[in-house]
Amino acid sequence: MNWGMMMAEDDMELDQLFAQARSARPDLSDDLAVRILTDAETVRLDRLKPAAPQRSVWARILDGIGGWQSMGGLVAASAAGVWIGFAAPDFLPDPATILYPQDTSFAVADLGLDTTFLEDAE
Repeated sequence: MNWGMMMAEDDMELDQLFAQARSARPDLSDDLAVRILTDAETVRLDRLKPAAPQRSVWARILDGIGGWQSMGGLVAASAAGVWIGFAAPDFLPDPATILYPQDTSFAVADLGLDTTFLEDAE
């Protein structure tokens, strides 16, 4: 037997098996049909509902922080930080003098440009 004949016989056997499977198809049970139709109706009704209005970005941020109470606490803490920054108590060091000390001295380089150098150039 050659390869082509074996494939033709296999195809005929497969066609017979598929035809047999199509003719012996089981019916859908009533319970399953009801569940499928109920689910389809639920999905259809959900699609008909109007979409909820989109909330603004600020409203979502406020909810993420914890609401107006938390926002009030943040504002109070920020105001206290600014006030302490401008009118610091005496026992706290001044951040400006830490970053830029007042007693710095600058070294000036002597380039030797005196009047004798200028007189020689004439």
